[in-house]
Amino acid sequence: MIYVFLADGFEETEAIAPIDMMRRAGLDVVTVGIKNDGVKSSHGVPVLCDITDMQVELDERLQLIVLPGGMPGTLNLEANPVVQSAIDYCVEHNIPIGAICAAPSILGKKGLLAGKEAICFPGFEKFLTDAKLSDKKVVTDGIFTTAAGAGVAVEFGLELVKVLKGKEESDSVRAAIQCVS
Repeated sequence: MIYVFLADGFEETEAIAPIDMMRRAGLDVVTVGIKNDGVKSSHGVPVLCDITDMQVELDERLQLIVLPGGMPGTLNLEANPVVQSAIDYCVEHNIPIGAICAAPSILGKKGLLAGKEAICFPGFEKFLTDAKLSDKKVVTDGIFTTAAGAGVAVEFGLELVKVLKGKEESDSVRAAIQCVS
């Protein structure tokens, strides 16, 4: 099971494109609304989530968590104790974490990206404490996959598929959507 956390002010492309890529790959993706099952994106698009943060179960079924960026979505994710617990659980159990745009700052502020290659939206690098800033738009180092922003949301989603199901499945989804690399 994959949790994609959505808080008011999330960037819709950074959430929906990866959800789409992962579901096309047959992965069990669950959208999690912070505080409510209905959240609004940074551009006012309402989204109905599968569950709320109070229904999150951190157990052996968890395969990945995803933190979309956007403002104030990133700040709302960072302030949520369930999101913080999910991050801690993933780190403790070596479960992958994906973060895009401003959201890698959440991981950076926790010191989790120290020594790791990572990328974020320009201007948030100062929060990636001791990370090796990448020149790639999407990068995986250890359990962490980070991405620059909305323009690479499909690539981010394909990378998450690759992390969980391998390059062949990622390439298959890429071909099916006619995404040229």
